[in-house]
Amino acid sequence: MKILIIRHGDPDYSIDSLTEQGWIEAECLSEKLINMDLTSIYCSTLGRAKDTASITLKKLGREADGVFEWLKEFPPAILKPSDKEEDVCWDWLPADWTCEDRFYHKEKWSEVPIMSENHVREEYDRVTGEFDKLLAKHGYVREGNYYRAENPNMDTIAIFCHFGLGCVLISHLLGISPMALWHGMCAAPSSVSTLTTEERREGIAYFRMNSYGDVSHLYAKGEESSFSARFCEMYKNEHERHD
Repeated sequence: MKILIIRHGDPDYSIDSLTEQGWIEAECLSEKLINMDLTSIYCSTLGRAKDTASITLKKLGREADGVFEWLKEFPPAILKPSDKEEDVCWDWLPADWTCEDRFYHKEKWSEVPIMSENHVREEYDRVTGEFDKLLAKHGYVREGNYYRAENPNMDTIAIFCHFGLGCVLISHLLGISPMALWHGMCAAPSSVSTLTTEERREGIAYFRMNSYGDVSHLYAKGEESSFSARFCEMYKNEHERHD
């Protein structure tokens, strides 16, 4: 089975939809997806994800197989060391989070007081639990750190969601701390991350990432990738986002 984790197009957060560029990205993305024989399409309840999916769904003449609340952007808010107000738990300044070694551990990251006090692990477990229920419906049942292939298949499922949430799903599949993914990976708007099962012994499956944050559908149409997923490459680059 193949899983496509898709970030929404360039967002207009003020209206929970897409910018003009975001709609262009969604159109380019649809040209890629309509040729991929998608078995199932799932979507976040948030407008920017639903709008991104809408063009692909319209071209395929179908509706989403599920629109799930648990696929919305990962919601826990925390008061980070450099902040005066609560903010998302997946966007820290490097000097603040890299000094805590537990953040690199696939289990201990959630034991850090700022995480435990804000019940981040509980939300992580809720989301990944719902994810595993979905995978079980597609024939793959979680067993420890791998999946039991009860009904192995060549299905391709597309999940239209968000950067922070997508990292949660990937961290669960690969056994990696979400902190390392939240701060070490960059999924540009409309990008596609692909994970495929490997069943090297009958009945035992593991997901391997084939690509992360692929935006080749944009370059195929002569479009540049949006900058909104990134921060300044150098501090003195005043035209690029710093915080």
